[in-house]
Amino acid sequence: MATLKSSFTVSPPNSNPIRFGCFPPQCFLRVPKPPCLRQRLVFPRFRRTIGGGGGGLIRCELPDFHLSATATTVSGVSTVISVDQVQIPKGEMWSVHKFGGTCVGNSQRIRNVAEVIINDNSERKLVVVSAMSKVTDMMYDLIRKAQSRDDSYLSALEAVLEKHRLTARDLLDGDDLASFLSHLHNDISNLKAMLRAIYIAGHASESFSDFVAGHGELWSAQMLSYVVRKTGLECKWMDTRDVLIVNPTSSNQVDPDFGESEKRLDKWFSLNPSKIIIATGFIASTPQNIPTTLKRDGSDFSAAIMGALLRARQVTIWTDVDGVYSADPRKVNEAVILQTLSYQEAWEMSYFGANVLHPRTIIPVMRYNIPIVIRNIFNLSAPGTIICQPPEDDYDLKLTTPVKGFATIDNLALINVEGTGMAGVPGTASDIFGCVKDVGANVIMISQASSEHSVCFAVPEKEVNAVSEALRSRFSEALQAGRLSQIEVIPNCSILAAVGQKMASTPGVSCTLFSALAKANINVRAISQGCSEYNVTVVIKREDSVKALRAVHSRFFLSRTTLAMGIIGPGLIGATLLDQLRDQAAVLKQEFNIDLRVMGITGSKTMLLSDIGIDLSRWRELLNEKGTEANMDKFTQQVHGNHFIPNSVLVDCTADSAIASHYYDWLRKGIHVITPNKKANSGPLDQYLKLRDLQRKSYTHYFYEATVGAGLPIISTLRGLLETGDKILRIEGICSGTLSYLFNNFVGDRSFSEVVAEAKNAGFTEPDPRDDLSGTDVARKVIILARESGLKLDLSDLPIRSLVPEPLKGCTSAEEFMEKLPQYDGDLAKERLEAENSGEVLRYVGVVDAVNQKGTVELRRYKKEHPFAQLAGSDNIIAFTTTRYKDHPLIVRGPGAGAQVTAGGIFSDILRLASYLGAPS
Repeated sequence: MATLKSSFTVSPPNSNPIRFGCFPPQCFLRVPKPPCLRQRLVFPRFRRTIGGGGGGLIRCELPDFHLSATATTVSGVSTVISVDQVQIPKGEMWSVHKFGGTCVGNSQRIRNVAEVIINDNSERKLVVVSAMSKVTDMMYDLIRKAQSRDDSYLSALEAVLEKHRLTARDLLDGDDLASFLSHLHNDISNLKAMLRAIYIAGHASESFSDFVAGHGELWSAQMLSYVVRKTGLECKWMDTRDVLIVNPTSSNQVDPDFGESEKRLDKWFSLNPSKIIIATGFIASTPQNIPTTLKRDGSDFSAAIMGALLRARQVTIWTDVDGVYSADPRKVNEAVILQTLSYQEAWEMSYFGANVLHPRTIIPVMRYNIPIVIRNIFNLSAPGTIICQPPEDDYDLKLTTPVKGFATIDNLALINVEGTGMAGVPGTASDIFGCVKDVGANVIMISQASSEHSVCFAVPEKEVNAVSEALRSRFSEALQAGRLSQIEVIPNCSILAAVGQKMASTPGVSCTLFSALAKANINVRAISQGCSEYNVTVVIKREDSVKALRAVHSRFFLSRTTLAMGIIGPGLIGATLLDQLRDQAAVLKQEFNIDLRVMGITGSKTMLLSDIGIDLSRWRELLNEKGTEANMDKFTQQVHGNHFIPNSVLVDCTADSAIASHYYDWLRKGIHVITPNKKANSGPLDQYLKLRDLQRKSYTHYFYEATVGAGLPIISTLRGLLETGDKILRIEGICSGTLSYLFNNFVGDRSFSEVVAEAKNAGFTEPDPRDDLSGTDVARKVIILARESGLKLDLSDLPIRSLVPEPLKGCTSAEEFMEKLPQYDGDLAKERLEAENSGEVLRYVGVVDAVNQKGTVELRRYKKEHPFAQLAGSDNIIAFTTTRYKDHPLIVRGPGAGAQVTAGGIFSDILRLASYLGAPS
């Protein structure tokens, strides 16, 4: 309860009403009769002398409180008139808003802020505003110029005046504009006199600097209050130097005096009752009523203090970002907006440099459990981040990652004080940090070995020389005597902090953190963790700061099934796969938490690389426009070496044996491999065995379903049989889509060359049909199936029936071959006729005879009722004869050729890999 005291002296009689200029208009004193008064009203920061007369009863007509004063009559009789002041209403009817400098950066933005205030349906609102964007910097620049006796401070002051004059003219008109400009010019005149004094002295005290620097908030608060009042709403502006009382504790910190501030807030509100209050941020007063500031970025602190004084429902900090990010979005593209933070998490993140809040903002609101909401004035649809104390049994909190965010502090140095003489010696740590305190350095982090053999701590790099010299001076005797072995300075360091309230109750967080750093090849120089486990802090090389931040962030925030992909061979199959990925990627991410990112595409001559993932809707255009010379080493490094995505996979869509020769090295490096390329699995046996042995011993996956049967589940079916204990007796099948098409259409009186020409024109064959007719492709598939079944066969072990006539093998071109092929139609026509006469058909098949440990590729005859005789088009069919399926073989049948089904088979392998890595099934 504040008490207002006034002194009154008797003067000539008058019964007219007396108004006090510092009171609201409805406040006046009515003096009915004689005693003559001369009245003087004294306030802490204002002195007002108001003349008038009257006598007898002095009455104040003012809502919510009664004025009292002491009146002295001519005869010396004193009358005491007291004020019973009503406290400001407090509680959830209040909402507090704070708008930063960018929010009130120009006239239109000030209008936008006014609209936000008007649209808030809270019963009462207090709005804290910063100076217009860049104005505080301009004010400090005035001080610097004046104390360095730079005459340009005058033109700089004129620029400040002009900025606010133009803004006011755009916002205000009439009496409001005249009133504001009058105050503005008066303030500028006072500032000019103050700066002139600083110019002459060549020095500005802290109180002078604070007085000058705080004017920007005064002007922005006044303009905003006028704009709100123009809408017809009751609104007052508050100079918080009349209300907020703080005790300076150091050059960079102040402590609020909540008791005195509460009294002054009650007093201010008694004189200025309003449901909307526009208050200045950043500025305050000392207990001696000397203007001061809450130091740089202190407007958030102002809002939190006012929220605590009012016991507000919430404090909303309006800024130019959508909320608090999990990491600095300028360094980590994958940073996400956090929906909630606890007070402790926000405190830790702000301490370690995250752009969250003024570090001390959280303290006042924590006392009354008042939530802070961070929102974007330029994106009102974004819900922002809520900082509050979550309930103990918050189920959603239990489902979130234990680490809420990461932050880094750069430009640090690590000081290591080491020596056997430190162990068990009381006061050593006190002496060390006493030296640090004496030079005024700030210790960011401390780490001590449990043996007490060494203590290391991080300080800003600009302070390290002073700290080092002080330590060497203090411990010179210990160094000479050998009790301390060294005082080592390690420059160019950064701190990386992981913050999360759930870290304390979640096993393995530190393991995951250090594993991510190790994978990124980052060395940790020092570690610190408090017993609360709200943060784990590590010191790393400064050059590794961004890389480390990205590595740990990706490990905790990206889906475990985020895949960095490299596509090799953007030909027919590769291009089709890229288009399928484009069409399905969003659905996979949204519904199955599978995040597929193509980081690179390479052909034989050109490659396209990306740090965040190629836009697959434009990959052809980007490859043409931004492609660089193909380099497999650089390509592999781009996909696997970024350290930001947990898993990497290379997809080889070529038929190139040179590409296949890289598989072993890729798997050894931890890169998963997926391919339809048959060269690796049908190549030299020793290389194949070496590759499979590595795959079995590592956690790296190698999938090749599309090597046999395109998109058909041939390999997976075979593996399923073997893994469940079945024994393969025989595998027989039509596993070439091209040859299936040829013999399905080689009927009636059609010649073989005619069917081949038809298939070539339809795109069912290779550019040179001899690649299909030679049987080598089928032979490779037979070798793959044989090796999967446990047979150690080489390609040279297989007898292959080639459909290329011997004389045509030497043709120099496909055109020459096609021209001469009709000359050799007779032999196959004869075989077809013999088969037809026996009620059979010709089919080109591959056979794995597991019993006799051999394989063949041949043209065989089958009865017309046999499943192989009933194929159509380019379908494939594989029959598995096993101990379980001995009488009735297991049949797999379906399309076995074409870009769509082959790409689909590769895509299926990609999803299988994601499933193995933890995607939901």
